Amino acid sequence: MKSQRPSIAAPSCLAWSLSLALATLAPAASAKGPKDPYLDAEVLVRLHSTAGLGPLLARHRLTVVAQSGARPLYRLGLMAGDSVVAKVKALALEPEVIAAEANVQPRAPEARKNAVWAIGSEVEYREQWAPEAIHLAEAQQITQGAGVRVAVLDTGVDLAHPALAGRLLPGRDFVDGDNDPSEVGDRSNAGFGHGTHVAGLVALAAPAAKIMPVRVLDAEGRGNVWMLADALAWAIDPDGNPATDDGAHVVNMSLGTLDRTRIVDALMTLSACAIPKPGAKPDTDYTDPGYDADKARCTAHGGAVITAAAGNEGNEQAKEYPAAEGVYGLLPVGASAENQRMAGFSNRGSWVDVAAPGDFITSTVPGGRYGTWSGTSMAAPIAAGVAALVRAHVPQLKPVDVTKRIENSGARLCGATNIVQINAHAALRNKASRDLCN
Repeated sequence: MKSQRPSIAAPSCLAWSLSLALATLAPAASAKGPKDPYLDAEVLVRLHSTAGLGPLLARHRLTVVAQSGARPLYRLGLMAGDSVVAKVKALALEPEVIAAEANVQPRAPEARKNAVWAIGSEVEYREQWAPEAIHLAEAQQITQGAGVRVAVLDTGVDLAHPALAGRLLPGRDFVDGDNDPSEVGDRSNAGFGHGTHVAGLVALAAPAAKIMPVRVLDAEGRGNVWMLADALAWAIDPDGNPATDDGAHVVNMSLGTLDRTRIVDALMTLSACAIPKPGAKPDTDYTDPGYDADKARCTAHGGAVITAAAGNEGNEQAKEYPAAEGVYGLLPVGASAENQRMAGFSNRGSWVDVAAPGDFITSTVPGGRYGTWSGTSMAAPIAAGVAALVRAHVPQLKPVDVTKRIENSGARLCGATNIVQINAHAALRNKASRDLCN
């Protein structure tokens, strides 16, 4: 069995009890610090230029723990006794620093709910309400997603699950630092099975697409922002050669934090090839040569659509990141219920673009079994599968055009909401849908 080390917290299903072992984390942040727990003794920074690193290290008594490729994105270590919150504030005043933040350990929205999952069956997986609700059968008569790669950044995947046979590509484990992205642990672990469940929903929506399992959460559903950023960079270019077309066309992240993270924002911008023109804004500076490989990849192959779970706080005020980052090519996904309304637990603010079925959803779980859970974690991979269908049908579309097509073709849910539920068939036909309650 793989070793487990504390590391972003696993997300979005009501079926999870994902409370974090706070004794292993930094002390609770102050009112002006991060909302979620964070790793002590380190900070993350994004600089205008790699040339600015040396003087910054000297002035603030910092050491380099890691760099994101050649990009001016760094994980920096603090001297003993230095405060993370104070150091972030000091670094934010430096003219060379675009962003400075704690290495937050996001927790799953389900960590606040303590619900348990129910045993499901293969029949329920195949015949559940979700496919009919989004007109999946009609869409799959047009395409099943062949030629598209979907990266699932989660707790890993049961690589031997029969429902995933022939659908998995080689992946990567960023928790243990190896090439085996298998699920680790058992039912006693809060996060165990989440990634397998998510992967099964991608396979349900786009059965001919290939899935890249990327483990960024441990068995307790914990990770960190740097690990997520590192995994994103790998998923869009696994071999590190921008000339090679081996990256994901769609990336699903059923995970989140209540803290905005500019480091992940930068990696999502690069992943979706939404790089702004020079001089747009100081915080959108991608002129450093360290970004040249990303620009070459974008020129050669285009970017990835990113789907992210909107979170389970169940209101319009709460924002879950990275879903709420606002990057072009990012699709924040809320959860709908069988009654054609937003699920009661789902976040639903104006920043949520679409909803997909997320209430009582059956999918694969480790050991060749099936489980039924609820949450925006379930909605996001269904949306990822639909994005894969659109990419397979119209491969020349940019990520932002894929997300716009999915949003514009959706059917407005019943009740007091402007959020639309995905309609896979309408998205492929690029046609508008009728409101569900008309």
